[in-house]
Amino acid sequence: MQRWKLTVEYDGRPFVGWQRQDNGPSVQQSLEEAVQRLSGEVVRVHGSGRTDAGVHALGQVCHFDLEKPFTGLKLRDALNFHLKPAPIAVLEVEAVGEDFHARLTSTGRAYVYRIVNRRAPLALDAGRAWHVTRPLDAEAMHAAAQFLVGQHDFSSFRAALCQAKSPVKTLDRLAVERQGEEVRVHAAARSFLHHQVRNMVGTLELVGAGKWKPDDVRLALEARDRGKAGPTCPPDGLYFMAARY
Repeated sequence: MQRWKLTVEYDGRPFVGWQRQDNGPSVQQSLEEAVQRLSGEVVRVHGSGRTDAGVHALGQVCHFDLEKPFTGLKLRDALNFHLKPAPIAVLEVEAVGEDFHARLTSTGRAYVYRIVNRRAPLALDAGRAWHVTRPLDAEAMHAAAQFLVGQHDFSSFRAALCQAKSPVKTLDRLAVERQGEEVRVHAAARSFLHHQVRNMVGTLELVGAGKWKPDDVRLALEARDRGKAGPTCPPDGLYFMAARY
């Protein structure tokens, strides 16, 4: 039995999310079925993070155990063949020991949220970025974001259905930068609450638009009340970038 670590990218639009669900196709299901088609084995694919419906990944990490012998390159190419036509690509495959676990041994996760800030509609990035037409002040958004860095009770940015035992998380990085028409929000932490990144970005957008002042984000955080923070932004612009081990 060999444990394999995969690095995967995918377009989240056709999926109900990473995790298997009864209401539609998932990334996890697509990978498990691809493994079964190429090996005849029924496996469980464990991901480093559970992305929601419509959320994309450039560096999702997952693992599974396989009895049939493969080389890494052959396994990668075979999986990519059997994944067609799903918009999923296996980028890297690595043989690892049984002590590796994509979720349990991860020491950090990183996301990027893309906002295209312009009046013109999105021709190429529709479904792959949040289209915001009103002007955004990225510097004000970055200043506001710094109130959220560190260890806090993030109840104000937590989804009602979040299953985490505690709302306390340590946010290692939350940075906002502008690159031409695009505003990018970079977030890194050991782990995140359900919808935490999307709720933080939805709040920062209010600051960028001038509706909130940066200090209003601090007040929302301290309120520990979801109703005091900004809206949940769409999944379109969120990308799982990497998991750290």
